[in-house]
Amino acid sequence: MKSRLIVSASPHLHKDESVSRIMWMVAIALIPAGAAGVFIFGTGALRIIILGVASALATEGILQALTKRKVSILDGSAVITGLLLAYNLPPKVPFWLPIIGSFFSIAIGKQIFGGLGQNIFNPALVGRVFLMASWPKYMTTFTQPLRAGAGFDAVTSATPLAALKEGKVLESISKWDLFLGLRAGCIGEVCIFALLLGAAFLLLRGYISWHIPVTYVFTVAVFTFIFGSRGLFAGDWLFHILSGGLILGAFFMATDYVTSPLTYKGQVIFGIGCGIITAIIRLWGGYPEGVSYAILMMNAATPIIDRYTRHRVYGIK
Repeated sequence: MKSRLIVSASPHLHKDESVSRIMWMVAIALIPAGAAGVFIFGTGALRIIILGVASALATEGILQALTKRKVSILDGSAVITGLLLAYNLPPKVPFWLPIIGSFFSIAIGKQIFGGLGQNIFNPALVGRVFLMASWPKYMTTFTQPLRAGAGFDAVTSATPLAALKEGKVLESISKWDLFLGLRAGCIGEVCIFALLLGAAFLLLRGYISWHIPVTYVFTVAVFTFIFGSRGLFAGDWLFHILSGGLILGAFFMATDYVTSPLTYKGQVIFGIGCGIITAIIRLWGGYPEGVSYAILMMNAATPIIDRYTRHRVYGIK
C-alpha cells in the first residue's frame, strides 16, 4: 500500500494537551487551597466557593447562548474564574456577593472582550476589584480561623497586613501559623502550604513556568526587606511573602496564559513589575494589600512588553 503525502500548515509539532485539559488541571491544582480554606473557616467558606463557581458557569452559558456562540462552559475556564473569585473573598461575606462578583468577572472581565483568549485582564481580579470598590465593608471584614475563635460562630479580626498597616506589633504572629493558614484572610489565600502543593503540581507538569511567580515573590521580598517598616535593610520580607494573597496571585493569577507575556524575558519583566507595585502599595499605599491591583496594572502593560521582548523573526535582523 502506498503511503500518502500529507501537506498541512504549521505548526507541525503537536501535544496531547488542549486548552480544556490545561484549565481542568489548574482547577485541580486549586483544590488543596479550597479544601484548606473550608477546614480553617468552616462550611460557610464552601458555600461561597459553590456559589462563585455556579454563578460563573451560569453567566458564561447564558451569555454565550444569547450571543449565539458555542456554549463552552465545560472547558474549565469559567470554573477557574469562579474558584479564584471565591478564593479572594472573606469567609463570611453575604451569599449574594460571590454571585454578583462572578457575574461581573465573566460578563465584564471576559465575555465583553469576546470570550476566552481575548480578555486583556484577569477576569477573577476584575470581579474582585469591582466588589472592593462597591462593597468595601464586606470585602475588608475578616474572621479568625475556627480554632482561634473557639466557642463563637465568627470572631472578627484584622489580617496580618492590615495589622501591620495600623502599626500594631506583630511579634505574636507565628510564621508557622502564617504558613499553615491559621490567620484571618480570604478563603483561598491563607494556607501557603496548600497553595504551594498546587503550584508544585503545575510546575512539575509544565503548565506554568517559574519565571513570573519566582520573580514576583523575589521582588516583593527584596523590596520589603530594603524599605520595610523596621528601617532600611531591616524589613520582615518573610512576613510579606507569607501574608496576604501573594502566593495565590503569583502562581495562579499572574501566570494566566491570556493576560501575561509570551516570552520568558517578558515574563520576568512582568513578575518584577508586579512585585514592585505590590510592595509599594503595601508599604506606602492606603490599602494593606496590593496583589490584585499590581497584576491588573501589569496585565495592561502586557501588549507593550510582548512588543519589545518578542523573538526575532527568522531571516530578519
